Amino acid sequence: MLNVDVRSAQALLARVASLPAAGPLLAALGDAEGVHLVGGAVRDLLLGGEPVDLDLVVESDPDGVAAALGGTALAHDRFGTSSVRVGGFRYDIARARRETYARPGALPDVVPARLREDLLRRDFTVNAASIALGGPGRGTLAAAPSALEDMQARRLRVLHDASFIDDPTRLLRLARYASRLRFGIEPHTLELARSAASAGGLQTVSGPRIGAELRLLGREPDPIAALECLRRLGLDEAIHPGFGLRDAALARRALKLLPRDADPSTLALSLASLGVADAALAELLDTLAFDAADRDAILAAAQRAEPMAKALATAERPSQISDAVAGGGPELVAIAGALGAAEPARQWLQSLRHVRLEISGRDLLAAGITPGPAIGRGLRAALAAKLDGRVSGREAELAEALQAAAGTG
Repeated sequence: MLNVDVRSAQALLARVASLPAAGPLLAALGDAEGVHLVGGAVRDLLLGGEPVDLDLVVESDPDGVAAALGGTALAHDRFGTSSVRVGGFRYDIARARRETYARPGALPDVVPARLREDLLRRDFTVNAASIALGGPGRGTLAAAPSALEDMQARRLRVLHDASFIDDPTRLLRLARYASRLRFGIEPHTLELARSAASAGGLQTVSGPRIGAELRLLGREPDPIAALECLRRLGLDEAIHPGFGLRDAALARRALKLLPRDADPSTLALSLASLGVADAALAELLDTLAFDAADRDAILAAAQRAEPMAKALATAERPSQISDAVAGGGPELVAIAGALGAAEPARQWLQSLRHVRLEISGRDLLAAGITPGPAIGRGLRAALAAKLDGRVSGREAELAEALQAAAGTG
C-alpha cells in the first residue's frame, strides 16, 4: 500500500517537505522550475520510508542547482552528475538524459533529454518515478508505466527486454534491491535475468564495474540475504566458478559473532569467496579491483579460517586463543568461530583483542636488553602472562618481559 495520495500534489509536496534532508533543499531551490526528486528516494517516500540522501534530476543546467545548494561539492563524473553535501545530507544532481549503448555491457552514451525519457532509461519501474519540486507543476508525480502498480505490489520489473543486455550490472542490482526491499521479482524479469546470466552477460562488463557492484552488495543492511539472492539468480558462479555463498547458516553464525567495529561487507564477501582456490581468488580480486586491505582480508579468510578454527577449538588459555588468532582480523576470527570454535572466538572478539601492555620495547631497551629478537620475545611473554592473569600492572609486566628476554638470549 502506498503511503500517500499520489493524485494530490499538495500531499506529495508535504510528504517531501517532512523529510529532514528536504529542508535545506527546498529552501535553496525556492520555486525553481525543472528540478525533480527522482528514483529510489521517491520509491521509499511513497512506501512510507524517510530517505536521507536525495537524487535530483534537472531539466536544464544542473550546475546552477548545485551552486544554489552551496555546501561541499564533489567532482562530476563522465555523465555530468555531481554530488553536494549540505548539513550532513547528500544530494546527487544529474541532467535529465537519454542513454544508448554502443554494445552490450558498454558504459552508456548520454545526451540531454526530457524528464520522461530520463525515467524510461532507469533500471526498474519502481525507481522510475519523480516529484516536481518547483514551478507550476510543483508536487506533481511523474512515473513510468507500471511503476506505481509495481511499488504497491512490491515487485521488481525491468522497463524493457534488453535492460540486462544493455547493462548487465543491473543483474547485481536486482539481487541488491530484492534483498533490501524484500520485493518479489516479476516473472518475465526473472526469466530475462536468468537468461542473461546463463548467456554470459556479466562477461561483457569490466571487472572493476562488477567489483563495484559486489562491494555495494556487501554493504547492504543484510549482505547475507543479498548473497543468497545472487545465488538463486545464478549470478555468483557467473562471476567466477566457485564464488558464492554455499552455507547461509554458517554465514549467519559468523555475522552474529562479528563485533560492531568490524566490517560486515568484508565478512560477507570473504564467505562468498571460500569456494575459490587461493591462486584463482587472488587473480579474481585483482580483476574486480578490490583495494589492498579488502583483498588481503578476503584472502586471509579463504586461507586461514579452517586452520584457525581447529587451533581455537583446542586452545585452553587466553594466551593460546591469542596465539591461534595470530594477527587475524575480526572478520576472519568470526568465520573461524562459526566453523566450530564459537566460544574462544567470541572471547577474543569481545575482550582479548583489546588487551594491551602498559610497557613497550623502549622500556626493555632502557633496562639494558640488546635490540633484536629478544625484545619481541619479552613483549610476547608479558602479553601472554597478562592475558592469562599471571601479571597485572606495569612493574609486573616489565619483570615478566625482562625475564623472558634475558632467558632467551
